[in-house]
Amino acid sequence: MGDQGFAYTLDEALTTIGFGNFQVIILAYAGLGWVAEAMEMMLLSFVGPAIQPEWGLSSSEESLISTVAFAGMLVGAYSWGVVSDSYGRKKGFLGAAIVTSGAGLLSAFAPNYISLLILRCFVGVGLGCGHVFTSWFLEFVPTPNRGAWMVVFSVFWTVGTIIEASLAWWIMPTYGWRWLLGLSAVPSLVALLFYGLVSESPRYLCTQGRLTEARYILEKGADFNHKELPVGLLVSDQIKDMASNGQSSETTELLSSMRTNDSSRRSTSSILMLLSPKLIRTTFLLWFLYFANTFSYYGIILLTSQLSTGQSECDPPTLQLENIKDPSLYINVFITSLAELPGLGIAALILDRLGRKISMEIMIVAGFILLLPLVVHQNPIMTTGFLFGARMFISASFIVVCIYAPEVYPTNLRTRGVGIATAIGRIGGMVCPLIAVGMGSGCHQTLPVILFEVTILVSGISVVLLPFETKGKELADNIDLPVQHVLQVQ
Repeated sequence: MGDQGFAYTLDEALTTIGFGNFQVIILAYAGLGWVAEAMEMMLLSFVGPAIQPEWGLSSSEESLISTVAFAGMLVGAYSWGVVSDSYGRKKGFLGAAIVTSGAGLLSAFAPNYISLLILRCFVGVGLGCGHVFTSWFLEFVPTPNRGAWMVVFSVFWTVGTIIEASLAWWIMPTYGWRWLLGLSAVPSLVALLFYGLVSESPRYLCTQGRLTEARYILEKGADFNHKELPVGLLVSDQIKDMASNGQSSETTELLSSMRTNDSSRRSTSSILMLLSPKLIRTTFLLWFLYFANTFSYYGIILLTSQLSTGQSECDPPTLQLENIKDPSLYINVFITSLAELPGLGIAALILDRLGRKISMEIMIVAGFILLLPLVVHQNPIMTTGFLFGARMFISASFIVVCIYAPEVYPTNLRTRGVGIATAIGRIGGMVCPLIAVGMGSGCHQTLPVILFEVTILVSGISVVLLPFETKGKELADNIDLPVQHVLQVQ
């Protein structure tokens, strides 16, 4: 078929054009989205301790500032996944950028505690689109060395945390938390301004039967990379496999037309597919891994700020105000933010060599060991050191999970499947402030650390039980179904 009777798939096209200038542009925009999310999440470590003495909040009211943000992310993660699978990745980016930048800027002017909670919840809804940036970038990357490039993409999250820690160190002692909230919304505003310059995912377009648009984007990518596409006609993986197996052209046309089903029908079938016998084990294990990693990762971040402010609730209110101006808080958070860089370096070295599952196990075990000494009180230097090591490996484990999940789900389920897993992970984010802030600031360090350790241990067991390894595997567009079953569905 096509020129000289040849056909090629999207993976073959991406491998031919390679990773070049085109993917660098995609990487920059997707990375900007992750920088924005990382900054908005990291500021929770600083805003809560600053607002608590200023507005006379209890520790539970302080922790609620973080909890409502995670609640918003729970809603946003699923919602933007549905939007992105039904209407395209770019539509998700547009909506999320508007919500995040608007609510983020308005929260800097919040007149009272209730209005701040509402606006931070809306910021969380916008931030729930973060996983769509991961899936979108993944869909442009050639299969060879895909793991390494996804780790490079993950560096943007770490860059965002470092920028936020540096910004807080500069802004908070002099200008206060309102300036920090306003400036932290700038990356989302920039993402909104540059929205029109990015391309829709050709893999998404292929699943919708929009092969002409997908080929146009691939041609543009080949031109940017100074390469040429394979000779022939772009076809979906499923159609090419069926053609090679001798299926009729009528069946091929029927499968192409099925991709145009209405969104509500796709939504129902997608949820059922996630819980189908082929995926149900992976789905449930990923739900727990997202929960456990979110709970542990943000727990370590919040523990860092709590342990750095001198166990604030044990101190009188006047000393709490002084703790906010104490540079040790910002220095410790900045140092532990740097911990993510060596963690990412280790992940980049072993991810494509050892595989996703073994890499996750190594990170989880190391994080468990390094967090264990904090079950009992340590001196400030030892505390910062152990938190540095624990965050290095737990953040790397989280990154590998975020790479594995979009690889294991097919394109027509990818952002929705990862979105639901991310939403469940945000429940862990909602719970961890109540433990890290509520118990930590009440001078009870042992119990929250034990809870984090148990969660990390069980997550390690979950990784062992995952049925699929995705190292070196091409991304699937659909769950493989017998042709006769597909015909019955129509």
